[in-house]
Amino acid sequence: MDRYIEVTLRKRDVSCVARMLDDLAPKTCEAVWNALPQESDAFHAKYASNEVYCLVPPFAPSEIGLENPTIMPIPGDLLYFFFPPGTITSPSVREIAYSTGMVDLAIFYGRDNLIFSPTMGPVPGNRFAEVTENLEEMAEACNSIWREGFVGERLAFSRLE
Repeated sequence: MDRYIEVTLRKRDVSCVARMLDDLAPKTCEAVWNALPQESDAFHAKYASNEVYCLVPPFAPSEIGLENPTIMPIPGDLLYFFFPPGTITSPSVREIAYSTGMVDLAIFYGRDNLIFSPTMGPVPGNRFAEVTENLEEMAEACNSIWREGFVGERLAFSRLE
């Protein structure tokens, strides 16, 4: 039976529905599902193009590793990234990031993405879900984050049961 999650931009009051890719990323899907709900400040990517993400403390019992990885996500892909301690330097999460590392949960809303960091090179993420409902409205909201800024926006992931 398929499992679904809801992805929400709180300030913009927009949500979409995504189907978990249990067949392609079973470990990632199980870890994410068991950790839901997750919510944190939303950010728009600098280098990956059409990506909105949030950073949360690690939640898997042990690090998952690469599973169904990609560096070229398409619109509607949801990705999981683990960044080891010391690799995330954002002031808002620095204390946690330096001690435990961080998980990046991301939604990609447009075409022509390449996950490449000037300091780390290619950064593959685990593709664990794909949007099945309301991608167009979510893409508009994500694009408004690019144009208008992400201050005060929260990105939330929750189960649909």
